[in-house]
Amino acid sequence: MSEDGKQEPEAAVAPPQPQPKAEPEPKAEPEQPERASEALSGAGLPSAGDEAQETGPDEAPARPGTPPADARRRLNAALWPPRLSRGQLVVAVLLFSLGLALAIQVRSTSDHSQLRGARQEDLVRILDELDSRQQRLQQEKTQLEQSLTQLESSSNQAKEAQEQTRKKATELGVLAGTVKATGPGIVLTVDDPQGQVKADMLLDTLQELRAAGAEAIQINDVRVVAGTYFTDASAGGVQIDGRKVSQPFRFTVIGNPQDLTPALNIPGGVVRTLEKQQAQATIAAQQSVTVDALVTPKTSQYATPAAK
Repeated sequence: MSEDGKQEPEAAVAPPQPQPKAEPEPKAEPEQPERASEALSGAGLPSAGDEAQETGPDEAPARPGTPPADARRRLNAALWPPRLSRGQLVVAVLLFSLGLALAIQVRSTSDHSQLRGARQEDLVRILDELDSRQQRLQQEKTQLEQSLTQLESSSNQAKEAQEQTRKKATELGVLAGTVKATGPGIVLTVDDPQGQVKADMLLDTLQELRAAGAEAIQINDVRVVAGTYFTDASAGGVQIDGRKVSQPFRFTVIGNPQDLTPALNIPGGVVRTLEKQQAQATIAAQQSVTVDALVTPKTSQYATPAAK
């Protein structure tokens, strides 16, 4: 209160100013992400930072589920080179063997498929030829076994060997045409008044007789051997080994008549083919025929016996 007795107004008291709160000290960043990133990089997997760096600011981030480049490289490294166990190797070998066997079976089946379209008479002829060939081979085997037994059981093996050699020389002489031959067989006569029988038809007849088991053959007065050939003469007719043969063509054949006659008479065989050419074929089976035409053996100019 002043001296004038007037009451002085009280001084305004300023309100207390709020004191600023102390800022909390920044806490240390956790070390787990860095350790996790280091663990991923140590394992060979890319971290989040690496993906961001590889992607770049303008590239879209990789889709979820897409393997990263490192993962693909690791996958390729795991697959190649292949690591095969013993069991897997055995299974692979078995599968390869099975595939090879199937391929061979398919190929062999396709090789015999040409017989499926053959005619019935052709199949019958082929079967007869196979049966006859099997019988001849069986007989030859039996003869060789008998010769071997005689040589082993003979007291004088040298004399027996000479006898076997002379016998073999005679057989080879019959085949070579240097020795006369006699035995059961047939006589095939081909009359060709129209002159339609050519060299190829006579050759087919010869091959059919050989396939049926003919052992010695003579056509007219010409002995048939391994080197016999047929040609058509320029003036007509047929030449055998350069010698003209006039008709009728007479085949004198030594062999089993029961094999030779059916082989010529099968459907589509020699007789039917000659009849289509207006030629007549006559077959006469005989108990004994003689092949007496001979050939002169030629000296080989280049071939010589090979030393054992």
